[in-house]
Amino acid sequence: MHRCFCRKDPSVSLTAKTKDELLRIPLGAKSTVAAEASALVRFAGKLDASVHGLTMTADFAEEAVARRLLLILETLFTCSPKLTVVSPGSATKETKYEVRLDSGVEALYRRLNLRTQSGHLVVGMPPQIVSGEVSEVEAAWRGAFLARGTLTEPGRTAALEVECPCEEAGLALVGLARRLGCQIRMRDSRGVERVHVRDAETIGVLLSRMGAPLARLEWDAKLQERQAQMRGGQRLATFDDANTRRSVHAATVAAQRVERAMEILGDDVPEHLAEAGYLRVEHRQASLEELGRLADPQMTKDAVAGRIRRLLSLADKRATELAIPNTRGKTPKTT
Repeated sequence: MHRCFCRKDPSVSLTAKTKDELLRIPLGAKSTVAAEASALVRFAGKLDASVHGLTMTADFAEEAVARRLLLILETLFTCSPKLTVVSPGSATKETKYEVRLDSGVEALYRRLNLRTQSGHLVVGMPPQIVSGEVSEVEAAWRGAFLARGTLTEPGRTAALEVECPCEEAGLALVGLARRLGCQIRMRDSRGVERVHVRDAETIGVLLSRMGAPLARLEWDAKLQERQAQMRGGQRLATFDDANTRRSVHAATVAAQRVERAMEILGDDVPEHLAEAGYLRVEHRQASLEELGRLADPQMTKDAVAGRIRRLLSLADKRATELAIPNTRGKTPKTT
C-alpha cells in the first residue's frame, strides 16, 4: 500500500509526493490504461534483439512505478514480465527497478500502438493517443511523468521536467500538452532532451490533468509562500535617498541587459548562470544581497554578481560573433 502524503512533509520531495498520488489512481478504462502503459514503455523502455527474439526492458527509479507497469502488463495484456532489482554499480549509481519481458514483445508493442501495421517502430507517441480522447492524453502524460518526470520546489529555476528518450518523443509530449491547453517547450540539457515547464500556472494545470490535485494544492501553497518572501525582499524603505535611487536604476538596467543576454543565448545559457539571470529579471529592484537571499540555496552577493557578469560577457561575445546588438544595444563594427 502506498503512503498518502495529504499533509506537507518536508522530508519528501514534490516529485515523490506527486508520483505517489498518481500511483493511487485506480486502473480504469482499457484505453486510458493502454495510453499510460504506452508512455511508460516509450519513455522508460528499450528493445534488444537476440537469437530468441525481441526483449523489452523498462527501468525505473521507483519500485512502485515498476510494479504498476508490471500489473498493467499482467492484467490487461496477459504478459509474463519479470521484475528485477538492479543494485548500484558501474552501470548505475542508484538502485533501479527493471521490468523485463522476453516473449510476446512484438505483439505487446502492436497492442500499445508502438509499432505500426507495416512493422515500423513509432518514433514519437502513437497517433491513436495524439488524436485520441482527452482522458487518453492525460493518461499518457501521467505515464511519461511516472517514468521520467521530476518536479522541483517553487523558486530558483523551479520546473516540471520529463526526460525524453529522443527529440520526437519530446515533441509528441509537447503536442499532447497543447491538447490540454498548456504551451510548453523542449530543451537540451547535457545532451539529454527534456520537456521543460517553468510557468507556475501551467505546472499547476498539468498536475491537475495528470490526476494529482493534492500535489497541486501543495505546489500552489509553496508558490504563494515563495511569492510572499519575494515581495518582502523587493520592498524598499524609501526612494528619497539618492544612493537608493541610483542602486534601483542600476539594478533595472542590469535586468534589461540580462533579458537581452537570455535572448541572445537562448537555450545555450548554462544552468547556474540562468539561475542568477532569472533572479535578476524577476526582482528588478532587489539588491545583489537580496538576490543572494532569494536564491536556493542562498548565495553571497559576490557570487550573484559574478554569475551575472559571466552571463553578460558570454552573451556579448556571442553577439559579436553573430554581428547583432549586444546586451547594451550596440552592434559591433565590421571591418
